[in-house]
Amino acid sequence: MVQYNPKDWITFIFRFHKADTFRQLIPMMITIGLYSYGVAYLEIEYWKLSEDSHVKNITIMHGMLGFVISLLLVFRTNTAYDRWWEGRKHWGALVNNSRNLAIKLSVILNDEHDKNYFRKVIPGYASILQKHLSNEETGKMLFEDLNLDIDHQKHRPNQIAKMLFQKIHDLHISRKISGDQLIILNSEIQSFTDICGACERIKNTPIPYSYSSFIKKFIFFYVMTLPFGYVFSLGYYVIPVVVFIFYVLASLELIAEEIEDPFGNDANDLPTEKLAINIKKHVEEIL
Repeated sequence: MVQYNPKDWITFIFRFHKADTFRQLIPMMITIGLYSYGVAYLEIEYWKLSEDSHVKNITIMHGMLGFVISLLLVFRTNTAYDRWWEGRKHWGALVNNSRNLAIKLSVILNDEHDKNYFRKVIPGYASILQKHLSNEETGKMLFEDLNLDIDHQKHRPNQIAKMLFQKIHDLHISRKISGDQLIILNSEIQSFTDICGACERIKNTPIPYSYSSFIKKFIFFYVMTLPFGYVFSLGYYVIPVVVFIFYVLASLELIAEEIEDPFGNDANDLPTEKLAINIKKHVEEIL
């Protein structure tokens, strides 16, 4: 996730970060510029269309469709941001629940060996979940010191949650924790699985293909028809105008595409790896 100072306007304006849409759109912007030049040249120099030509009336269509496309893009970006923010809330809940579980265990447990077990496994759930959501292979050395058998072909977060509950159940059987304490601890572990399921729902349910495809086609055909009408009033200045309009519209779509999956490796995705490290730090301090 990109760290920045929101009050530093100069940096925003004159610095191009690798995550900026400008760099990604340069090839298309050059292509649109050449296309606009070709249309302007044909209309001005070759076709020599007059001001009375009906072609200039195409700007009326642009005026009507401009409002429609703006509504679509606003809905698109808001939907994508809702997914990003929901993912952040779930990971914030995972941080809090990990702390709460560690605090309760630190008070309930007296055996240092049991505390060491949870000191390793509780942060391990966050680390496993982070790699699970980003489609990365979990390192086999993660639980080597605990001699835990993790099947990397199965759902890894569920395996860690099962180990946590199994350990708590064993502590209850050995009468190290009471039945009431078992119920309290069980609710904390259950919240881990609830968070995992919510994050998987965000990751595995993208924006419907037909909707995303329609917006891209809409932007493309809207921009492709711009030079035909505005060349009468702008002349060759229609080239930078059309390129800029394409940059604005396409950038909004690219931003929405990037943040709708907040668990990837893009520059603006959630810092889940850093959050997992913070969970490990906090749990080790508490236990």
